[in-house]
Formats: sequence, structure tokens, C-alpha cells
Amino acid sequence: MSGRIVFVNEFTNGILDPKASMLGPLQNGGYIIANTAPGCWGPMITPAIRGGHEVTKPVFIEGAKVGDSVAIKIHSIKVTSIVTSSGNEKAIEGRFIGDPFVAAKCPKCNTLYPETYIDGIGKDAIKCKVCGESIAPFEFTNGYTIAFDENYKIGITLNKNAAEIAAKDAKNYMQIPDNSIQNPIVVFAQSDIAGLTARLRPFMGQLGTLPAIAMPDSHNAGDFGQFLIGSPHEYAIEKEQLSLRTDGHMDINKVRQGAIVIAPVKVDGAGVYFGDMHAMQGDGEIAGHTTDVSGIIVTQVEILKNVELEGPIILPNIEDLPYLAKPFSCQEKDIAKKLASIWGMVELEESLPISFVGSGANINEATDNALQRASKVLGISIPEVKNRATITGAIEIGRLPGTVSATFLAPISLLKNAGLYDIVCKKYES
Repeated sequence: MSGRIVFVNEFTNGILDPKASMLGPLQNGGYIIANTAPGCWGPMITPAIRGGHEVTKPVFIEGAKVGDSVAIKIHSIKVTSIVTSSGNEKAIEGRFIGDPFVAAKCPKCNTLYPETYIDGIGKDAIKCKVCGESIAPFEFTNGYTIAFDENYKIGITLNKNAAEIAAKDAKNYMQIPDNSIQNPIVVFAQSDIAGLTARLRPFMGQLGTLPAIAMPDSHNAGDFGQFLIGSPHEYAIEKEQLSLRTDGHMDINKVRQGAIVIAPVKVDGAGVYFGDMHAMQGDGEIAGHTTDVSGIIVTQVEILKNVELEGPIILPNIEDLPYLAKPFSCQEKDIAKKLASIWGMVELEESLPISFVGSGANINEATDNALQRASKVLGISIPEVKNRATITGAIEIGRLPGTVSATFLAPISLLKNAGLYDIVCKKYES
């Protein structure tokens, strides 16, 4: 029996498996409320998690079939962590097979995906349950511990003494969800940058649907997915199989409260999942990681029948749109009409914003991917997409090495043909 609301507080072991059971089912138009666990660093120092992140167990959407899409409307995002930690990473040789995000092992007893325990604080505090060896497959090259004010407006990075205080009660300060198995990264007590002040602007780094084959969650993207091709571990894929991804791991900071993500359905039931909430991030996530936090997200899911996509589309908040891609005001439309009359023209395009996500091995490949997806969905040539993105939008970097969004004003006639007009119109003309 499907329900109108599904509450989620269960997590995967890091693998997005379309053959595994899902939560739900959820009725079309229903709500998902999830308590998400931090992504990146916590899972990265927890070898039992096999995907680099720890995302929520996917939810089955009743009526969603392969070839459809689901519109995931983000009603609210609430950070619950009081403190977190992040920074640049360095993999430690001997503690993984092929990919430290996916296949961690103990360097002493060679146990693969071993369970761990915490002994003290600092980078050597994560120990193998089998033999007691320090086992975290990553360490910081430069990192910080950051605390947030009670209203979640501002964060400050802590000095060594304060970071060590937080490290001794790391799980509580990070508000790790009850069913999460990750080791809290705050236990490292990292304090290379102290006294820095930053603004919060939370968003979801992972939000999407199940890929058509089993994939480590952080690798459900065209850039990180490259590491799976021919890898020596059990989750290796062939290059052609990378097209079965859904790009749920975007790290695009426009995926925040008020935005809508239209995700492809590549498995019956869609399998909507969340994770990797960030407190803030500049375009590009140039450090490789940002402030991973626990949090609560409320979304509403609507099926778009027969809207077949290869990757996500984002409908950002107006303030997050590039200047050139913002909807025209009535005054601007009047100016355009007057100009058209001077030149003897009667018809002008009516247009609305849309943002296509692309990913690839590098930024150039990711951009090509976004342009190709836009071309296919809207039924126009890639050169035309390039022109429209150049004069009515922008190519924005979500994450290095290779995730972008191609945002531009698309003609309403093309949006109607693609089955996207109603949802885009409600977002920008309400």
C-alpha cells in the first residue's frame, strides 16, 4: 500500500544497487522526509562503507517507469550538525585496492571492508576491529574543523584546542543519525585553518535516482565514475556502462531549498535517494571536499510521464540563475516588443530558464555532455544550444574535475514539445 509520506532514516552501505529492496512505495505527488548523514570524509574513513558516501536507502515511487522522469521539489533543507570538518585529501598507500573511496582494506591483516572502532582522537584513531591497526585510507593535506552558530547563518574554523574538544565528542557535535555507521571526521581534530569566518548556504551534494547498474554512490557521475572503468575491485564496470549512471552525485550548489531537480528514471520505481548535505560550497568545489553535515530534507516527488532524460535537469531559484538566464520582466518584454516593431517583426520567442547537468572525465567532456543532453531533450542542434547558452545563460562549474550545468532561456514551444513546460512555468511564472 503506497503512502503520501515516507520517512527515511536508513542508509545504504555506499552501493546504489537497483536490485536491492527500496523503501515505500510513495504515491505520486507524495513527500519524502529524510535525516541524511554527512558525505565524503566520514564515509571515507569508514572502510565498511563502500561508496565514498553514505546515502539514504532509495524510495520506490509508485507509477514511475523506465523512460519517465521524476521532479523532486526541495521544500526545505535543515542542517543539524553543530560542528564538522573537511579539507583536501591524500590517499594512504597500502590501505585500499585500486580505489580508496570504494575498496579500503587493513594494511596489516588485509581484511577488505573491515569494521572499525575509534581509539582516542587524531588521524590514527580509526582502528581495525580484527587486528587493531590504524586503518583510515585518507588523511588531510590541509584541513579544518568548523563550528556553526545556533541559527546556522555563520561558521568559524576552530583552533587546535577547540578542535580537540569537539573531537572528544565528535558524533554528538556532528549529530550523526542513529542508523549511520560512519566514523565522525571531527575526531581527526584538524585545525590547519583557524579563525576563518564563512556564511552558510546549505544544499544537497547527492540527490537523484538509482542508476541502472550497481554503482558506488559517489561514483554515480561521469567524472568519479571514470575510476570504476577497469578497476581491480568488485564494482568495476566497462566504459559503455557508465551511460547507465543518473548523475545523482552533482555537488551543484543550486540544488538547495526551493529548487527542483528533474531526475531520469532508469529503474522502475525510480529509487529516489539523498545524501552529502553541505553547509556551503563555492562553484567548482576546488578543494575536492566541503563542509559535510547531517541534516533533514523535505521533498515532494512528481512523476513526469514519458519525459525520458539521460541526466538531471535543475530548475534553480531565480536568484541562483545566471544574470542572462533570468526570466524577463514586463518592462524588458515591452522594450523587446517596441524594438521588434521598429524592425518590422511581429513574433518574438517566449522563453523560460532551464539548466542541464552534464558530467565527464574533465570539464570539457562534462560541458559537451550537458550540451548533448540539452540538444536531445529540446530537439535542436548542439550549435544552437551553444548560441543560446552564450547569449542567454552560462556554463557553470559544479565540481572539478567534471560536473557542470548548462543554463539558458529555452523557447516555450520547445519546452512544451519536451513535456517540461508545465513544471517550468509553475516554477518561474507563479
